[in-house]
Amino acid sequence: MNRSRAGNAAAFLFLAVFGVFIALPMYYSVINAFKPISELFLFPPRFVVYHPTLQNFAEILRVQSQSLIPVERYVFNSVFVTAASTGGYILLASMAGYAMAKLRFPGKTIINRVIVFAILFRPEVTSIPQYIIMAKLQVIDTYWALILPAMGTSFGVFLLMQFMEAIPNEIIESCRIDGAKEVTLFFRLILPMVKPAWLTVVIFTFTSVWNTNGVQFIYSESRKMLPAMLSQLSGAGVARAGVASAVA
Repeated sequence: MNRSRAGNAAAFLFLAVFGVFIALPMYYSVINAFKPISELFLFPPRFVVYHPTLQNFAEILRVQSQSLIPVERYVFNSVFVTAASTGGYILLASMAGYAMAKLRFPGKTIINRVIVFAILFRPEVTSIPQYIIMAKLQVIDTYWALILPAMGTSFGVFLLMQFMEAIPNEIIESCRIDGAKEVTLFFRLILPMVKPAWLTVVIFTFTSVWNTNGVQFIYSESRKMLPAMLSQLSGAGVARAGVASAVA
């Protein structure tokens, strides 16, 4: 409120420069899709296309005609798994965070510590236990093998729990006095009040699942994600570099 116009201009300029810096890799990825093969490997990298072409996109159709699995299948797998994982995780993490923040039950303190400690474990540590669990559940080589691990992380629960703890208990009690059930209270009051938190969880979960190739759980080519196809194209050599850029 007390910042001057010069301060506003300086803050806006800083954020604009920082935003351009953040968007630079995305811009570079887009222009690479329109570069001919002769411009893809120039050093230093160029952020301008001198001879734009649509050949890379036409090459996708040619590669697809030679493949048993169309590109659309990989896109569908990524969209379906990402949407199901993100939606399911937001619902479960929100309910768990609400229970941990506002309800009383035996073992709450122990569960709270487990949630905090679970954040410390990297995916490289949990990959083998996850595979063993998925194998015992007999969901290897199914969509569930990609959806269930994404819904079992604890970061979203912890973040939503912190936001929900800040909601005054008096508001919740007044709604209960007015006859609101727990389901109505949760969806009509709690979730709208913690919208910044679950939107943040949506962004993190979406990007994490979308960038997962899932090759450790999925062996059928028809169920693989789009990043798996992209890694295959990238490993095909220089001849497929333009196609990989177009897919990316």
